[in-house]
Amino acid sequence: MTFWITTFTVVAFLFVGWKLTARGNYETAAYQVIDSDGAFELRDYPEIMLVTTDMALNSNGNDGSFGRLFQYISGGNEVGQKVKMTTPVFMESDATGATGTMGFVIPQKVAESTIPQPTGARVEIEKRTAGKYAVLRFNGRLNERTQADSEAKLIDWIEEQGWERENKTEFAGYDPPWTPKILRRNETLIRLK
Repeated sequence: MTFWITTFTVVAFLFVGWKLTARGNYETAAYQVIDSDGAFELRDYPEIMLVTTDMALNSNGNDGSFGRLFQYISGGNEVGQKVKMTTPVFMESDATGATGTMGFVIPQKVAESTIPQPTGARVEIEKRTAGKYAVLRFNGRLNERTQADSEAKLIDWIEEQGWERENKTEFAGYDPPWTPKILRRNETLIRLK
């Protein structure tokens, strides 16, 4: 009987902990779905303000980039202001394809007022201009294989639609690392011309 009570307590604790940190508790970057085709969507994004840092390609934040951004939202800025975590975390490679950037979306209320300037090295505030994006949504881990597969599928879909695209691909992760693989939400985004 003690085994079952302990098991139930641990499972309940883990479930409550996961629910409190799941993506549903965070503000998500605004967008409007214009059209959808299964896992593919055409979206219209407004201007979005981001706090960004450089990252090693395919590191998914394990190179310290996530930590630099987390330090900023934890008060590592010129006014010591805590900034709420948002979703998604945007990642993209640079023009050379060797490195990239990671960005947290600045909450709407903060973006509409005065955005605190970063004090940490290699952390900047950037504007992501408004535009239309082709998007592929998928589950699982965001890694080199899933990024390459989803990018290829999205490019094929864009070409089937007859749209012109830019040559830059973004990836977006919505969940904390402890979220089970099957429940994770990831996206591949390509801006359209």
